[in-house]
Amino acid sequence: MKETLRLILTLSIICFIAGALLAGVDKVTQAPIQRANSAKKLCALQEVLPACDNQPDQNACTVEHNGQTWTFYVARNANTYAGTAVETTSSIGYGGDITIMLGISAEGQTETIAILKQTETPGLGANIETDNFKSNFKQKPIESTNWTVKKDGGDIDQITAATISSRAVADAVNNAIEAYLANQEKIKATRQ
Repeated sequence: MKETLRLILTLSIICFIAGALLAGVDKVTQAPIQRANSAKKLCALQEVLPACDNQPDQNACTVEHNGQTWTFYVARNANTYAGTAVETTSSIGYGGDITIMLGISAEGQTETIAILKQTETPGLGANIETDNFKSNFKQKPIESTNWTVKKDGGDIDQITAATISSRAVADAVNNAIEAYLANQEKIKATRQ
């Protein structure tokens, strides 16, 4: 009986110490991870937005569309609307969620996309990060482009052997464009 209690006590102490260490590591790494994610988002904003003289990350417009909250980062140049960027996620990727940043110009065209997060298969679906694939979303009119892959009758070239990943990116772009079109007057009027 004493041996059993000693084993239970020893195991409990080991579990408590391990739990405390994990909690400590989590607390220590939260801030650096947040800083890295913020830096990645700022870099993506610079990549997808047209030239601007304001700070789009501090000039945001939050809207509701189809039960989802969207945050649009508004770019201005000489106090004139230059475009917007929006973070959008699709849950239909082969490896899970795919999160992108989409830029839309004042002229109603996509600027480009930046991949923020993906867990697609390396060498296949992960090729959504290549410039060749991302060029499908560069300088396209947002209203007249069919934002589905060619295999489904759309205008987007899918990656060979990675149609699911390609569909997910096109889905994310399409959803963001729908939210933009439904709220574009409010987004364009946003000021710091």
